[in-house]
Amino acid sequence: MLGLGYRRDMADWDMSAIEADFFEVVPENWVRRDRAPLHQLIAGGRPVHLHGVSLNLGGTSALDRVFLKDISDLIDDLGARHYSDHLAASGDAHQLHDLFPIPFTVDEVRRVGDRIRAVQDVLGRRIAVENSTWYTNIGTMSEADFLAAVAEHADCQILLDLNNITVNQKNHGTDGLDDFIARIDLRRVTYMHVAGHEFDERFDLYIDTHSQPVEPPTAAMARRLQSEHGLPILLEWDNDLPELLTLNQELACLRPRFTTT
Repeated sequence: MLGLGYRRDMADWDMSAIEADFFEVVPENWVRRDRAPLHQLIAGGRPVHLHGVSLNLGGTSALDRVFLKDISDLIDDLGARHYSDHLAASGDAHQLHDLFPIPFTVDEVRRVGDRIRAVQDVLGRRIAVENSTWYTNIGTMSEADFLAAVAEHADCQILLDLNNITVNQKNHGTDGLDDFIARIDLRRVTYMHVAGHEFDERFDLYIDTHSQPVEPPTAAMARRLQSEHGLPILLEWDNDLPELLTLNQELACLRPRFTTT
């Protein structure tokens, strides 16, 4: 199963020509708005998953129950099977439209895990949390162990972003793909994200831009996990969006390769 992040830039495209089995959208962009394009995708037999950016799971402010009601309505309207957000903070007093890291500590496992449980209680369903990129952080646990512990404490699912693991490893020397994946329960993973990233000389850091082709090692790991564990793959491409043909070529590179003897 291969998916693609649907963006408004695609509104005039012939989406039937996209060789994807499902799509993913940012739910904040579709709350109380015309959802006809999404219903067209669904009517064509391809489901739409929801991946949010403002749930603020790592924050300290009270959960926004009005927003959660809007999300619940959107889930019901689209018949969405998956709703996820980032294991990060996105603003307390104000929505900062960015993702800020959570300290990797046992105390934060409990605090954030309890917030995720509260969200799931309101929605009446499990959600998934995505491992995020971060450019500075503190803590006493590895990121993989933190993610695994939060998912266990909250009894939630995981949206496994392979690109984010690689970006963090390049920037901070943290676990690479093999070591990271070995430390989490793959039975909790709903599907995977893959994307491309760029090096920014201004910051001397790799930045999670979602504007380049997927690196071959990342694509190879995604194909392996799909073949061995049946995990769907979703391609994110948010900036410098290429033409439809290029996206189909990128999707083709993510399909498992079978050899015969």
